[in-house]
Amino acid sequence: MTRTAETWTDLVEDALLGTNRRASPGLLDRAAAATLVRRAGLRPAPAPETPAPAPLEGRPPLPAPAARRLAALLAENSSELLPQWLTTARRRGFAAPPELLPALLDAARQRSDLRADAVAFAGARGHWLAALNPEWRYALRVPVVESAGEADTAEAADDANAVWQEGLFAERVTHLSRLRRRDPAAGLALLRSTWATERAEDRLLFLDTLQEGLGPDDEPFLEAALADRAKNVRATAAELLSALPGSALAARMAERARRAVTFTDDGGLLVAPPESCDADMQRDGIAAASPTGRGDRAFWLGEIVAATPLAFWSEPATAPGTTAKAQVTVAPTPESVLARTVTPAWADEMREGWARAAVRQHNAAWARALLAERREVAHTRAASGGAPSRLLSVLPAVERASWTARFVADHGLAEAFQLLVTCPTPWPDDLSGAVLDSLAGAAGAGSYPWSHSGVLGVAERCLPFTAAPRIDALAAAATSAWAEVLSRLADTLRTRAAMLAELA
Repeated sequence: MTRTAETWTDLVEDALLGTNRRASPGLLDRAAAATLVRRAGLRPAPAPETPAPAPLEGRPPLPAPAARRLAALLAENSSELLPQWLTTARRRGFAAPPELLPALLDAARQRSDLRADAVAFAGARGHWLAALNPEWRYALRVPVVESAGEADTAEAADDANAVWQEGLFAERVTHLSRLRRRDPAAGLALLRSTWATERAEDRLLFLDTLQEGLGPDDEPFLEAALADRAKNVRATAAELLSALPGSALAARMAERARRAVTFTDDGGLLVAPPESCDADMQRDGIAAASPTGRGDRAFWLGEIVAATPLAFWSEPATAPGTTAKAQVTVAPTPESVLARTVTPAWADEMREGWARAAVRQHNAAWARALLAERREVAHTRAASGGAPSRLLSVLPAVERASWTARFVADHGLAEAFQLLVTCPTPWPDDLSGAVLDSLAGAAGAGSYPWSHSGVLGVAERCLPFTAAPRIDALAAAATSAWAEVLSRLADTLRTRAAMLAELA
């Protein structure tokens, strides 16, 4: 063996120096012979252990047209139709074709938005295959739950524990959010189990998942988080506590609101924000200095109003400075509170605070009242305390769509993108009609199609299939640029219709 190693080293040196500098007759022949000797001297490695057979698949196979569609979508992978396809196939209980599992796992490795549906669709066989390829190991950290009852099995519990202990941060957040949605108490217990060892930036996002299933049982944990060493964690804990109108923090904020706002004899609101931010205010999540560019007093006022239970404003007789003349026997409605005259210098902060409170407390009555003001003043953000998309999220789905349809009909699509994404899909007839009317108006006015690219992208996913003939008619009457865009929109709707029909 020593002789072979020395000979090989000599051959390498001769090749590097070149035969014109060192005579080396028969170099190539000697190299071939030495290569054969080296290979013959290798000891065979132990044979790898044969993998266990793939588990049996009990779900029905995809219809052949749907399988062909999946292969085409996976080949391009960038398609916006792929998430909808995977969600539908998963919900309808189909099994992934074995021959497409590698492409499916590759696609989900590149696009994290596909992972939950892709891994569930791949099923137990996908888990089995992922264990054989390090690039697909992410799938092993996503529990396979193919039916509602399977989540309670010991194997599913082990998978879930592995996700929390070993998963990537995004996977842990997703797992905690789902657990909170299903079992808030179990989610809180899981978060408590590792809270002291988590990094500050991770604690912040983990804490944010408590929005799922937030309730009074979470208050002790959140009160303790008000003393966290990280400022952002303290602020998030305070915001969550303010979403619980019965919490101790909400009561403290109501007392601060009582000192800052007086109900006057003439039905107005006299506002006098705090002059300073004391230690108790800071513990309750209010920053000592405004981080928003507004003045400190305006910022403090907005934080107090946003964290005060909205029921407080329906009980003006409890406010200091209220005279007998100003007291009422019937609780004011949100509309009547909004109609009150507010000290002009602080009116915007009051409305913004009310809007944030309506979203945090999921108060539909206040959201409707604030949105009614927003429709009246289309381009004044302060009219409803900012953009209305978050207020819309408080309302039932049908009401969101109806409000957005009226807004689009009155004001066009320029400010409608964020509103449209809050609406249920497929869009109902009134909303679809308003969007198509506005697109027709934009095409007729000669505006550029790409200035509406966001709305068109949402329309591809949300318009009902029955809108395709009308879009064809609009394309036939439009300029070349708009005709191309509208024709593509109609084709996408027909493709979606065919895609979902194949999965029926």
